[in-house]
Order: sequence, then C-alpha cells, then structure tokens
Amino acid sequence: MKIRFIEPGNRPYKPTPLNYFVYDRYIRTPSVGLNTLATIVKKEEDDTLMYSESISRIPKDDILDADVIFIGIFTFAAVRGYQIARYLKKRSRAVIVMGGLHASMNYKEAVRYCDYVLIGEGDETILTFLRALKNKESMDFPGIAYRRNGKIVYTGYPCPPKNIETIPDRNLVYRYQKMAGHSTIWPQVHASRGCPHNCDYCALVRHFGHKVRTRSPENVVEDIRRSIEFFDKKHFRLTKGLWITDDNFFADREWAKAVLNEIIDSKIRYRFNVQARYEVGFDDEMLDLLKKAGFFELDMGIEFLDDQSFQTYHKKSTRDEIIKSIRNIQKHGLSVRGLFILGSDDQQKGAGDQLAEFVIENHIQGVLIQSMYFVPGTPVYKTHRKRLLHKNWALYNGNVVHHPKNMTAYELQLEHIRASKKIYSVKRLIHALIHEDYIHKVLFFGEFFWYMSVRSDLKKQLPYLKEASRKRQKRIKID
Repeated sequence: MKIRFIEPGNRPYKPTPLNYFVYDRYIRTPSVGLNTLATIVKKEEDDTLMYSESISRIPKDDILDADVIFIGIFTFAAVRGYQIARYLKKRSRAVIVMGGLHASMNYKEAVRYCDYVLIGEGDETILTFLRALKNKESMDFPGIAYRRNGKIVYTGYPCPPKNIETIPDRNLVYRYQKMAGHSTIWPQVHASRGCPHNCDYCALVRHFGHKVRTRSPENVVEDIRRSIEFFDKKHFRLTKGLWITDDNFFADREWAKAVLNEIIDSKIRYRFNVQARYEVGFDDEMLDLLKKAGFFELDMGIEFLDDQSFQTYHKKSTRDEIIKSIRNIQKHGLSVRGLFILGSDDQQKGAGDQLAEFVIENHIQGVLIQSMYFVPGTPVYKTHRKRLLHKNWALYNGNVVHHPKNMTAYELQLEHIRASKKIYSVKRLIHALIHEDYIHKVLFFGEFFWYMSVRSDLKKQLPYLKEASRKRQKRIKID
C-alpha cells in the first residue's frame, strides 16, 4: 500500500526570508508524534512518507494516488486539516484517517471529514488498523471511530502503548533534511509520556494519561544523537540546541537522573532545554546534573501569578514557591523561560502589566504567552463552553476565544499585547544584545521579531473582540 502522512499547518509553510529568524509564522518544527507513527508504518509498508506544512508545501501529485492518508491535527490546525481532508475526499480514492490530540478528543466532529478517526496515541493500533483495512476485516478493536449507516461507531479509547521506544526516522519527512539548516527549528526528542498532575486546561494529560511511561535512557540518548546528526549534518546553524519536549520530564525522578547521567556518559556536547514544573527548582542534585549534561534552560510552566488562579484550575503551585524555584535554578547557572496563561477567571485588568513586571524583575529570559485555551474534552472546555466566543479552531492559537469574568474579551487581548510589548521592547532587545550570553542574544533577537508578528495577528482580532464585548455588555445590562 502507498501510505502518506500529513501534518496540516494552521498557517501553511511559505518560503520567505522571515523563516530564518521568525518562528511559528510560516515555519515550525514538524510533529515528532506523527513522524513516529510514520516510522512504525514504514517497517511494514515500504511506500510510506510524511509531509508537514510546517516546513514544506504538499506535492499534490504524490498524495492523490495514495491508498491511505493519515492526517494528524492539534486544535489550532483542525480547520486546515478538515480543509485538506475535504479536498482529498473529492479528488482521491484514498482512505482518509484523522488522528492526533484534537481528533481523538473531538472524534464526533472529526469523523464528519474522514473515513476513520484513529483514537489515542496510535503506536500499537496503527498497524492493526492497516492490516484490518488490507484484509477487509472488522474494525472492532479499541481506538477507532467511523460512521456506519449514518451513525458513529466508537470502539473506545485504547490502552496507552507500553512500548514507546521507536526512534522517529526524520528522513521520512519530506524536505526536512534540507530545512534543518534554519535556526528557527530545533531538534526535538520526546522521552516520556503522561503526567501525574491534573490541571484543568491541560489536554495532554487527558490524551496521554496520568501514568508516566518512559523510554530507556540508552534509547533516549540514541534518539538525541541521531537528531543532532540529522540537524547539524551539512548545515551551519547559528544556534545549536535540542529541546526535550516531555510534558513532565522530572515526574519520575530516578529515571530523569538516569537519562541525564546517560547523556553525561555519552560525551555528547550540546545545548539542551526541557519543560519543567517549578518543583525541580528545589532539587539541587537534579539541577547539578542538568548543568553537567549541557542543559542551559528550563521552560517552566508558570501559567499564573496569583494563588487563587492556581487553586481554581487545580494547578499545584504558589507564587512564592515559583519565585524561590526560579532563583535557585538561576543560582545553578541555568536560565528560565516562562510559559504563561492570561484570562483566568480570577485575573483582573492589569494582569498583562503584572506579567511583564514579573518576567523582568525575575530575569526570565524568554516567554510564551497564551490566552486561556480550551481544547474539547478538557474540564475547562466543559465549564466555559457557554462563554466561548466561537469554535473557529484556527484562532485557538493564543487569541482570546472566551468572555473572561473580570474584564471583556477585548480588554484581555489588549493585556496580552501590552505584556508582549513590554517584555520584548527595543530597550530590552538592546540590553540583551549587550549583556546576555551568545545563545540568549540570538534567542531574544529572534523572539523580538516573532512577537512583533504575534502582536500583528492579535491586533487583527481587536475589532471583532471589541464588537463581541460590546454585544455581551449590552446583553448583561438588559438581563
């Protein structure tokens, strides 16, 4: 069979000089998850290839005569994914299969655009599905949704795969090797899955589960080695760094230590960063190992700055503990990048200014700011459903998409814009270029232009949000 995988882009790849220093406008790192599934399928079906609109356009000639096409979607790329699926249904005889986080958690919507939805992670069900399809057998195993006689058949969520040791073959992604020279995309390795915590807004814990599943340290390091070789071979890159993208790398402490020691023993000399909760900032042994292994930065999921918001959304944190954690991490020679959410039910006007002040005062060297996001299937989606502005998933990418409690949607978008502008000001850019180390000079320079791009997109939504807020205020007065 001829098998093709497609990763839709919310804003599909477009050749432009911006791609060399602005991330996430027309270029992004391709999905590790979809690449992993393509690698698994390649072992049984030789004619397997993946296209990612993060780094290339999709050659239609090769797609239209495929036998099976898998389309993996996150919420922000769902609209584009459905558009591609509709196009292929009209012009191709291929069996169209949708999967990924959004399709799995919102299969009743996704199944309207395809023949099947592959539910969950797929590592242990994708080959079962293809064999059943090839042999015309019944799709009665867990992990599938499809329509039969006008009704949706859903076989349930599959058990999470136990074996997650597959190292993705990055050569299966069309033009990936050529595009790897762009410093705006970094090598990525996903070393574990699952998280024991239960934050209301997190879709990943609903998708991957609470039980943390790990790859062997040797397997992780081999993946790191291959990823570095893939990116650095034939390319000069301004910044050399690898991102370990686990949702909670430190959840299994002994395993995390084993991975770090394996990296140290491997003699790999590279820069690494990893996502983290604040608790790791109190683990001096772990911080020493991170530094020794070559880590330069922890991407901390701070989310909020007020303790009430932490309680409301079941995030086990406090502001004081986070500040202490940041200081201890920095004391060990590691930098902190902050991941923040604006738009909690407990935040007031001025939250954006407070966020910017917190970042500057605590010398947080980079940020990702999002307005509160709502992925179908999460608790926060269910509790805020009636306050959502729309279900245009393409705008669920940092924009305000709900009516917050203590300000209007329009005001919240302005808070986001102000926070970004204060953090990435010209004055702070000049300061970074003079005083920061090399890696943070380059990162701040790129992020300065990236956030200009982000603010431009946020501003485009202001007229709509202003009108939506006006109408809501009017309804409230009438009621």
